[in-house]
Amino acid sequence: MGRFRISLSVEVGGNPNNPPLLLVIGLGSQMVFWSDNFINRLIEAGFFVIRFDNRDAGLSSKIKIPGLPRAKHLKMMLRVQAGLSNKGEPVAYNLVDMAEDTARLIKTLNLPKVNVMGASMGGIIAQILSARYPNRISHLITLFSTTNRRFLPPPKPKQFVTLFKRPESHSQKDAIRHSVWFMKTVGTPGHVNVKEVREIAKIRYNRNFHPLGTLQQLNAILATGSISKYSKLIKAPTLVLHGSKDGLVPASSGRDVAKTIPNAKFHLIDGMGHDIPDYYQPHIVQVIREHCLGCRGTGD
Repeated sequence: MGRFRISLSVEVGGNPNNPPLLLVIGLGSQMVFWSDNFINRLIEAGFFVIRFDNRDAGLSSKIKIPGLPRAKHLKMMLRVQAGLSNKGEPVAYNLVDMAEDTARLIKTLNLPKVNVMGASMGGIIAQILSARYPNRISHLITLFSTTNRRFLPPPKPKQFVTLFKRPESHSQKDAIRHSVWFMKTVGTPGHVNVKEVREIAKIRYNRNFHPLGTLQQLNAILATGSISKYSKLIKAPTLVLHGSKDGLVPASSGRDVAKTIPNAKFHLIDGMGHDIPDYYQPHIVQVIREHCLGCRGTGD
């Protein structure tokens, strides 16, 4: 992979003397995916919280390679499912490069060790990070993530479409409409707050609308393929969180993460989809607090 000068947009909250919790977001998302309510709950639970935009998203660096051929996503996805390599496909970077971005962020912030939580693609990045930098990671939490191992169940048909469908135009109106459709499709049944989704979608659009970045991140996932070789090396105490109603990354993928990482704990959240609704946040924060700090939260 080529080397680029990467600048990451970062936001911190809470007491810097508290244990740091670094949040790594997923495909095409920005740091605002982690809602202010969720961030505040984590701060109240005793964490110094760090969220950031990955490369090719939000206010972080964008990767542009003139003349890079268009990747064949379906072909690459089928090869991943079959356990075949996508080496040589025309991609700008892979998830190891994104894990290195995250490692450099930890070093730049002068944090000797961090707790790290990654959601979806961010969970894959967090696993690679934990394997490559074991002395920097206190605890690992993956949220609706995967090892990308071959033969894992693919997304359900309804959710599979979300990987490829794009807004009808680059207008704010169509971008917001697409975000609402996306969250209704992958989110928790009965708990998708459409008003909040619209508000966050507007914030995301105004920060930066960059569809090419989402495609390049998808390419990175497919080019990386299985990360089982990294997952097996993880030494940090690991908690694997997954929703039972996740149709985009089925719960069996979370179980596979827990089986692959030595001594990992699997925690299934009944009824939750591929999002973090307000309804489930107190419980999620409590189990994260128990895992990282070894104490029970008071709840809400």
